[in-house]
Amino acid sequence: MGTLFKRVIVVFCLLSVTVFLPLSPLPKVANAFPADMTVLKYGMSNALVMKLQTMLGEHGYYTGNIDGDFGEGTRQALISFQIDHQLVPDGVAGLQTMTILREMAIQPSRDQAPNRIAKQITALARQLRNTPYAWGGSSPGGFDCSGYIYYLFHYFHLELPRMADEQYEVGIPVKRTELQEGDLVYFSTYMPGPSHVGLYIGENAFIHASSAAGKVIITPLNSDYYQANYLGARRVIKGF
Repeated sequence: MGTLFKRVIVVFCLLSVTVFLPLSPLPKVANAFPADMTVLKYGMSNALVMKLQTMLGEHGYYTGNIDGDFGEGTRQALISFQIDHQLVPDGVAGLQTMTILREMAIQPSRDQAPNRIAKQITALARQLRNTPYAWGGSSPGGFDCSGYIYYLFHYFHLELPRMADEQYEVGIPVKRTELQEGDLVYFSTYMPGPSHVGLYIGENAFIHASSAAGKVIITPLNSDYYQANYLGARRVIKGF
């Protein structure tokens, strides 16, 4: 009985040690995404916000500076994206919003290129409306007509010459009845040949840097002056 009792005591002690030993922490899952990094919102400033701006820009929603600062421009772009994709338009990049953005980046829809590019260019062009006219200007501080077009296309990494007559040699000719958003329209104004250029934005209108108006404006393509001086159109966005 003494030996059996001793064995029972030993087994009990071993079980006690096993039960009360502290549990080892579970191993972390590789590449886990921290929960506090899944939500991006107004006021934040980091590399993830910069990625968000880039992704929104790729789909034509954000046209501001890719600076990583979640300001009002980023919030409004995000809200527009959420509305278009039947999400709660709260201006906060949560899990659902980021999931859709990532899926679009992996599997772009057919209309994302070249139609997406045309819409991005048009969106930026409209944002720069009322920018002052400046002879020789090609920056948001001031544009001339060809400098405006040059800036729009180069913003999206599309090669285009600087001058209107050189731009006219790029792309393919387009009939006036077949114009699409993103096409370039040319006019013979102060000198023979393609001396003025604008961006066709649909609905029989184009946006351009006008020396007469002193700023970037939208003008009906059938207005008397531009209809009389219309020269032709070119399509430089490949794929249409």
